[in-house]
Amino acid sequence: MEHSRPPCPPFLTAADAAKKVRLAEDAWNSRNPEKVALAYTPDSVWRNRINFLEGREKIIGFLKEKWEREQEYRLIKELWAFHEDRIAVRFVYEWHDDQQNWFRSYGNELWEFDAAGLMQWRVASINDMPIAESDRRFFWPQGRRPDDHPGLTEMGL
Repeated sequence: MEHSRPPCPPFLTAADAAKKVRLAEDAWNSRNPEKVALAYTPDSVWRNRINFLEGREKIIGFLKEKWEREQEYRLIKELWAFHEDRIAVRFVYEWHDDQQNWFRSYGNELWEFDAAGLMQWRVASINDMPIAESDRRFFWPQGRRPDDHPGLTEMGL
């Protein structure tokens, strides 16, 4: 059996579920596909926009392509709801393409975890909105969002 990724279900408190969300945000902001993939079961099933994936190797390939395309990616996730082995998240991220066109992407994710705290199912719905570079709101250095940086609700997003 693989190692566990606490907090593990059942998620009994909002604090435990929010911690799981922040750990996922931190991993995604690392933009390290191999590190991110370790939070998922080996046979994890994803729907990300119109992409349907199964398994860590597919997840790693998908994330490598994503972060080649979505440059200077910075993400904030926020807990929306939780119950037993499931968490619902809303998120916003900013990025630019290779032509320096900036976007803010808004989305929702539904997560289901196994007993070890690995995500076995992920469904993501995402919309991209073109923004002017001057409209950007996420400016921390690439990597983990600082603890004192406001979240989505505090930013009015």
